[in-house]
Amino acid sequence: MSDAAPQFDGRGGRWVGASVPRREDPRLLTGRGRFVDDIQLPGTLHASFVRSTVAHARITGIDLSATLAVDGVVAAYTAADLDLGDIVALLDRPPEEFAPTAMPILAREKVRFVGEPVALVVARDPYLAEDGAELAVVDYEPLPAIVSEETALAENAPLVHEEAPGNVLLDVSMFDTPGVDEAFADASGCVVEVVTRSGRQNALPLETRGVIASWDDHDDQLLVQMCTQVPHQVRTALARSLRVPERTVRVTVPDMGGGFGQKCVVGREEIAVAAAARRLNRPVKWIEDRREALTAGFLAREQRYRTRAAFDADGRITALDVDIVCDMGAYSCYPFTAGIEPLMASAEMPSVYQVPAYRVRARAITSNKAPTAPYRGVSRPQYVMAIERVMERAARELGVDPLDIRRRNLITRFPYTGVNGITYDPGTYRESLDLAEATLRDEGWYELRDSAAAEGRHIGIGFCCFSERTGYGSEAFAKRKMTVVPGFDISEIRMDTTGSVVVTSGTVNHGQSHETTLAQIVADRLGLHVDQVKLRQGDTERIAYGWGTFASRSVTIGGSAVALAATRLGELLCRIAAHLLDTSPDNVRLDGDGGVVQIDDPGRRASFEEIADVAYLRSHLLPKDVEPTLTATASFDVPGDGTFSNATHAVVVEADPGTGGVTILRYACVEDCGVVIHPKVVDGQCRGGIAQGIAGALFEEVTYADNGEPSAASFIDYLVPTATEIPDITVSHLETPCAFTENGAKGAGEGGTIGAPAAVLNAINDALRHTGVELDTTPVHPQTVLAALDAAADREMSVPS
Repeated sequence: MSDAAPQFDGRGGRWVGASVPRREDPRLLTGRGRFVDDIQLPGTLHASFVRSTVAHARITGIDLSATLAVDGVVAAYTAADLDLGDIVALLDRPPEEFAPTAMPILAREKVRFVGEPVALVVARDPYLAEDGAELAVVDYEPLPAIVSEETALAENAPLVHEEAPGNVLLDVSMFDTPGVDEAFADASGCVVEVVTRSGRQNALPLETRGVIASWDDHDDQLLVQMCTQVPHQVRTALARSLRVPERTVRVTVPDMGGGFGQKCVVGREEIAVAAAARRLNRPVKWIEDRREALTAGFLAREQRYRTRAAFDADGRITALDVDIVCDMGAYSCYPFTAGIEPLMASAEMPSVYQVPAYRVRARAITSNKAPTAPYRGVSRPQYVMAIERVMERAARELGVDPLDIRRRNLITRFPYTGVNGITYDPGTYRESLDLAEATLRDEGWYELRDSAAAEGRHIGIGFCCFSERTGYGSEAFAKRKMTVVPGFDISEIRMDTTGSVVVTSGTVNHGQSHETTLAQIVADRLGLHVDQVKLRQGDTERIAYGWGTFASRSVTIGGSAVALAATRLGELLCRIAAHLLDTSPDNVRLDGDGGVVQIDDPGRRASFEEIADVAYLRSHLLPKDVEPTLTATASFDVPGDGTFSNATHAVVVEADPGTGGVTILRYACVEDCGVVIHPKVVDGQCRGGIAQGIAGALFEEVTYADNGEPSAASFIDYLVPTATEIPDITVSHLETPCAFTENGAKGAGEGGTIGAPAAVLNAINDALRHTGVELDTTPVHPQTVLAALDAAADREMSVPS
């Protein structure tokens, strides 16, 4: 029927676009949330892991006799005891491009990083479990540790995995378009080369990883309650590791205190705990402590880009040639594999710029460090920093304004198909840059920078332009040649006899306000009050299948699926109402107030409660071909290359030449994520992401000693910015609706993080421009600034007068 739900199509309705009170807040802000560690089951045991104290070694013996002698220790297991299948992440690529490696649940024969789990101890309480773990005796035959790109790729280097020759997990050249060499040979403007590096980081969700697993004899099922972004993928991996049917495993997710990508891969500890619970037929809980999280949790970000670019005399880029190396640590993560970062960077490196010719080689290397998982932005903060540094360097070489050279190269006509084969849907690349610049100029920051230089103050202004591909569908993921291809989402909606609805989604909320934003979408589609919509997610029994939450997919894909399901329910309601009103289905529509109205006689109406009463309690009154239920299901998959949000970040910093400290004086973000479902939620996503980006630009880094010992075991060593270091951040919105998501929305989850490192780094370089210092590595620590200034001063003194 043509008029089923035209009034509430998710664009400009009553709820979408309004900053309604968050549905989650009453529970979470009053201490009534339920997180994994809040779950208490009768007879619960607690787990602790014996972890490797060396980075690379053969295991020659494990003695758990002293562990088992501890009063209160119930069991202790090695890899041989549990006999679990390995976690193996695969790409459908030839051996010369990809080397698959297996990640055992507990290390056997060999350890590959400090903190790798070697044995599992189960006791009556967590302290006794830790006591038992400390008494375990593990004998090692040490091997040389691989802790840097140079040592990993050195000739005859020791191998982290025998099946990964040269310590290379992935080596691909996705693009080598015609004309690259010619463009460099004929460059009439300049050729620039920039080598950028980013430090290794921890995603640091407020809630560390945790799990409580229990076996239910009645249901013949293992219930695994844990904080994960991908419950269905955990179920699959866990069932395969335990060698049991998936129907015997149920994974549920309670409230979760952050994930940021670290929890969108499958961890080995949760599988070991589940295996112990099944063996002991008792609940077993493990809560990761902060030391474990910092040293043995999934890390991210350590990357190096060698970027060459050719420009013509007008400052337009003519070719890009990039070599990328990503240190992925000891293992390939499931399901994304070690290719997650280099493949992302290769595909999207041209960013918001028109690049006619493009060559890229990307490698994922393995090392004796904790493995890498996706982290908010996934390579985009790094490749955006590389291309933005290229723009700054070329502007300096050509003597033009850095913003002008960006304007000459920005994509401005849409849709635009790039040299990378990706089609970019409409955005506001030029408009966001213009507004960001105008903001700083109108506020007088340019005048302050110029006048401060005369006073000996180092104030700089930096910008970053970028796009964020969001809501990757299965077609986009398939181009990476993953054997596990994420993409679609499924939603089911069910109305009860009161006219309220319960809607399921395969996404998982871990701070993004899904209970509010997805309810807004459904409320507009059906004409309900938002309080009449209840969201259910994070349960493999209630949701047929779902890919979880990552890559800014929740509103674009999950929101589109719930919108379609709501629309289908609306059509069913209209069909039943037409029968009850004795009129044609084409002569009714949703009235926006919890009912269906007859179009040619608006005085005639059937409320949702009346329709539900018939559907469930008086089904004999239903149309003959309508089943007695008010349920609808829909799936959604973003077509083609997905949709692109975009933004420009503008930053003002001051560098102290005495201490090397960098202070951010002003931070402005102009972003376009399509239709904004909930403005305050989007602002919060931007500000939180920017804070994490600033952390990577100035503070957070995990380094390693030559023997593979990690530097950061606590927040004394791993510097996390506080509210004092994060400035006030203003967010301005432009709005270019997406044409192929159901709500016109694009993703907003990762953009803040993507733009911050480049914008901050560019501002620091602008502040130090008169000293000759130019930095291309993050994080920029105070000692980095001081060392660069000292080196610049030494160079100046060494130049003959």
